[in-house]
Parts: sequence; structure tokens; C-alpha cells
Amino acid sequence: MSLLKRLEIEKSRKQGLDEAQTTSVKANTIQSDHAGARATSVQRIAHEDAKTESALANDPFLQWKVQLHQQLVQVLFEEEDGNENSLEATIRRVVEQSGLPLAKHERERMITELRAETDGFGPIDSLLKDEDISEVMVNSASQVYVERAGKLELTPVKFLNDAHVMRVIEKIVAPLGRRIDESSPMVDARLPDGSRVNAIIPPLAVKGPSVTIRKFAKDPFQVSDLVRFGTFTEQMAEFLQACVSARLNVVVSGGTGSGKSTTLNVLSSFIPDDERVVTIEDAAELQLRQAHVVTLETRPPNVEGKGAVTMRDLVKNSLRMRPDRIVVGEVRGGEALDMLQAMNTGHDGSLTTAHANTPRDCLRRLEVMVLMAGMDLPLRAIREQVASAVDLIVQQARLRDGSRKITQISEVLGMEGDNIVLQDLFTFKEQGIREDGHIIGKHVTTGIVPTFLERLVDQGFAVDYGWFQPEAGEWATSHY
Repeated sequence: MSLLKRLEIEKSRKQGLDEAQTTSVKANTIQSDHAGARATSVQRIAHEDAKTESALANDPFLQWKVQLHQQLVQVLFEEEDGNENSLEATIRRVVEQSGLPLAKHERERMITELRAETDGFGPIDSLLKDEDISEVMVNSASQVYVERAGKLELTPVKFLNDAHVMRVIEKIVAPLGRRIDESSPMVDARLPDGSRVNAIIPPLAVKGPSVTIRKFAKDPFQVSDLVRFGTFTEQMAEFLQACVSARLNVVVSGGTGSGKSTTLNVLSSFIPDDERVVTIEDAAELQLRQAHVVTLETRPPNVEGKGAVTMRDLVKNSLRMRPDRIVVGEVRGGEALDMLQAMNTGHDGSLTTAHANTPRDCLRRLEVMVLMAGMDLPLRAIREQVASAVDLIVQQARLRDGSRKITQISEVLGMEGDNIVLQDLFTFKEQGIREDGHIIGKHVTTGIVPTFLERLVDQGFAVDYGWFQPEAGEWATSHY
């Protein structure tokens, strides 16, 4: 055999050994990873079991509830009857046949909780039905907070374990075609009544699955409600109604939980019934009462990472739907550019919200969001777009006492040099704090008449120039 042939054979043999070693290393690595994953899974299950045993050991009622729930599921599976009346009757029959030593009030509580586990949202079902509660926050299985009258408070409500929380989350997201798992550990969804839900699970949520539910009233708040709450005055409400009816473009700005969506709902109620409205949201929650409304909702990617429909896709598509008005639940990215272009190209009277602490910050955020669209536009061109598109910024805030107020209504005047000029029309002035912690303050006018007021008059709206007189503003406001 020639030397060249022997060298080729030796080279081939070495390559085979190297490939075999590489395959072996990869296999060992995969096996090690799987073993690590299995170990983590076993540890998590053991931790869950330990928490469950601890909860059951300290609460006999909970032990009975778990026992009865298992029996109820078996009975329902065998009967396969989804009738609501029969469900109530079945739960009562299971409880009565159990022979457990329950007092009358404990029996009724057991029936209520079993009904919540079967047909509702488990331990938080009663919180969701409480009309005084505006938000429910599940930090972990053992810690549930609520917001009541603008203040956070810890509740005695507890879940059995993390798996119990996960079952409730899946019950919420499954009917909407959404999913939540380790590959997609965050989800935005909504309850049947329109309440907004955000859920995040391990490994992102270190303490266990976390759920935040922003509740909405069964009957949406009206203008009179916000006036009664002190969010704004009657004069401000009349002014905003004239602005929306006259097709001014309005941005509601504010921080998280400041009441932007509620105010947007009220402003959208001023849209005439004979106009076609298209709403665009991540999770449909706006409650418009007009007859001619088309509601669009974004869609996350599927398991393969495909099929996502973004806010920007929907804003672009809405322009082909012959809308008189476009209402975007919230702009937070590149869709801001399409929204501004729509406002500048014949879709006057559009409404949206944005996260910002002041009207000036709102303009800066709009600039940044336009840049997020990936368009290489000079800053001056972006500012000209914003100044031309937006007519009014309504700034909302949640104050220290939990109350929600419109703190500023500002007009966008246009460009002066390279900057956008704003002027305040109404402001909220704090005057102190009462002994019970409530803030004393009032809404006042700045005395400046908006430049677009003649536009409202030309369109036939009854405008009261007294709204903008400082003395009238002082007289018209009340203490809260």
C-alpha cells in the first residue's frame, strides 16, 4: 500500500474518532442538561408538595375543600352535565353526602368556594365580584393584594400552591386562544367582562406565577361619575366634549394606574353615533356605546413563533377600513408613527393614550416611539409631525391619597424654532392634606383661551368664553 493511501486512511480514522468523541460529548451534555432539568423539576414538585402539605396541615377546612373538590370533579366527569342549575345542585349533593361536620355557615361557604373552583376563578373569584375592588394582584400563591379606593391592601385570600395559580391563569387565557408556558412565560388577556389581565410565570417570576387583574365596572363610568369623583369639573368636561365632537386629536397621558383608559372611555363617548369608529388594542377593553364600532385586537405569535399581528399592523389595516375615527388603546412603539400619519391625513378626531408624567414628557415619548418604527427621520421632521397631528394633551395622575385627577389640559400650539410649544389651559393645584390623608385641591384655568376655539365656534359648538377666565375658574371649581 502506498504511503499516500496510508496517510488518507489514517486521516479518515482520526476524523471518525474526533466525530465520535464530539458526538459523545454532545450526548453527555444533553443528558446532563436533561438530568439537571429533571432535578429542577423534581425539586419544584417537592417544593410544591411541601407547601401544599403545610397549607393543608394548618387548615382543616382547606383539607375538606380539596377532598370535596376531587369528589366533585369525578361526579361531574361521570355525569357530563354542564347545566348551571344542575352544577349548583351537584355541589350541594356532594357536600351533603360527604358527612363532614360543617356548620350551616361553613357549608354555604364550602358550596360557594367549590362553585368558584369549578365555574369561576378559584380563590380570587369573590374579589373579582366585589365592586369596591378596582384591581386584584396575585404576587404569589400565599400573597394576594387588592386596590380599594385607590389604596393597596393585603387580603387573607391564599392559593393552595403555584399549580393552583397556574390552573386559574390557564382558565383565563385558554378561551382567548392565548397560551402561557416556559417558552412563552408572559401573557396579556381579558376576562369575559372586559377586565384586563397580565400573567407572568417562572422562570421569569421568581416567587411563582403572578397575576394582575385591572377590573372594569359593569357599567362604564360616565362624565357625571368622573365629575363626582373630582377627576375634572363640569366646565372641563364640557370643553373636552366640544373638542372631541369637533374632531380634535387628543392624547391622554399618564402613569400606570392613573385612569387613562377610563378617561379615554369617557372621551370616546362624546363621538357622534353616526361616525364609524375603529378601536385598536393589545387586549380589547374599551367599552364604547356607539352602534358603529369595529374592535380590533393584536395577536401574539403561535408555538412556532409565527402569526403575530402587532399594533402597527392593525393601525395600518384600519386605514383601509374607512374609519371616521381611530381609537388606539395605547401607543407604546412604532405604531405611533402610523397613528400620527393617520391624524395628519384625514382621520381627525383620533384618540389614544401614552405613558408619560407630564405633557412635555408625552411629546418626548412620542418622538422616541416614532424612532422605534425604524424610519431614519430627522428629529425636526418628527417634531413637525407630532406638532401638526396632536391638538390636545390630557394629563392624568394618581395622587398620593389614591385619587385620580386630570392635572393638566394642554394645547399643542405648533413649532417655534426646533421645539414644540405647549400651553396649559387647565391645571390642578394642591392646597394641602386633610387629617384623613385626602389631598385638598382644585382645578383652575390659566386664563389662556385656546387658539382652536374659533374652530369650535365655526363648527357650531356653543362655546362659553367664561370657562377660560381665571376668576370663573376659581369660582367654578370645588374642593375635593
